[in-house]
Amino acid sequence: MKDILLKINEVIKSGKKAALCIIIDTKGSSPRKTGSKMIVFEDGTQEGTIGGGSLELRVIENAIKTVKNSTPQKFSYDLGDDLSMNCGGSAEVYIEPILPQKQLYIFGAGHIGKALVKYASDFGFAVTLIDNREGIENDIDLNSMNLDSRTYSEAANKIKFNDQSFIVIVTPKHKYDEEILEICAKKQSAYIGMIGSKIKVAKAHKRIIEEKILTEKELEKVDMPIGIKFNAQTPEEIAISILAKMIDVKNSSN
Repeated sequence: MKDILLKINEVIKSGKKAALCIIIDTKGSSPRKTGSKMIVFEDGTQEGTIGGGSLELRVIENAIKTVKNSTPQKFSYDLGDDLSMNCGGSAEVYIEPILPQKQLYIFGAGHIGKALVKYASDFGFAVTLIDNREGIENDIDLNSMNLDSRTYSEAANKIKFNDQSFIVIVTPKHKYDEEILEICAKKQSAYIGMIGSKIKVAKAHKRIIEEKILTEKELEKVDMPIGIKFNAQTPEEIAISILAKMIDVKNSSN
């Protein structure tokens, strides 16, 4: 296997769930020795090997369970009595979940969007800022995020969101916000929120339902008005209220 740290980093950024499996001790004869590693994905596919045979099959089964419960665990295997392997001996394998980094997509690089970029990467989010306005990149740190310069609707349609995706809609115009919402609420996500006053949100909700663009169930998952409710006034304070809500969702789902 290629450098294990590089591979783990690839897995984290890919959005896939997996587990790192390491042989930490062996006694007697075994197919691979201490330190052998492989990565097992939640669908049972793997990178690398710890020797094949019954041991590897059992480790893959346990790795899939470990990915599901997100808890590291040590397993002991009797290669003769339990697994009927001719080599005999025993092995201990440590299995550690590799949890994907949460992907945060911010539609709108205004004051709130830029403030959220500054804070979010420090709390485990990989940030993509979406805005095609000219010169929008002049006062943001491109090292801490990805900048997507497509139009809002094009990006919303083309991005492949998944259950690790966080979507924040804070564009400069109400019509853009609602257009993005109508696209993204039909897709998979861990969180989706749209900025707006209570009046704006109520009007948007009424129109979207009356025009049968989204269902009540699809709208129920949308956090609008966005963020934890407190007396936030400045763009930075509003960004913090949004981040607080996302952290609550992120930690509640782990």
